[in-house]
Amino acid sequence: QMQLEESGGGLVQAGGSLRLSCVASIRTCNNCVMSWFRQAPGKEREFVAHISWSSGGTYYKDSVKGRFTISRDNAKNTVYLQMNSLKPEDTAVYYCAGNFGGVGRITTPANYNYWGQGTQVTVSS
Repeated sequence: QMQLEESGGGLVQAGGSLRLSCVASIRTCNNCVMSWFRQAPGKEREFVAHISWSSGGTYYKDSVKGRFTISRDNAKNTVYLQMNSLKPEDTAVYYCAGNFGGVGRITTPANYNYWGQGTQVTVSS
């Protein structure tokens, strides 16, 4: 079992920054994978960023490359999403998702077994 809890969302002006955190209730997870997704009102949940817990390898949605950075702190069992140069179109509920072992296509929400409750990010213009 893996429980995930996000925090760090809020209201920010365009161009601003936020850092989201996701704490995973796991002892060790050498082969875990973790990702951030987001869902805007009336839209489908979409992939944002991915990190391998063991290797630290990352992958990003094209529109956030260069602005967002995913990282992890193994000692704290925490995954972060640093979001810079935020735009109004980044407004959404952001979710942390995880799996033990691989997930196949990492950008597909249905491939993840564990989800947090979400944290709202609102970017004003």
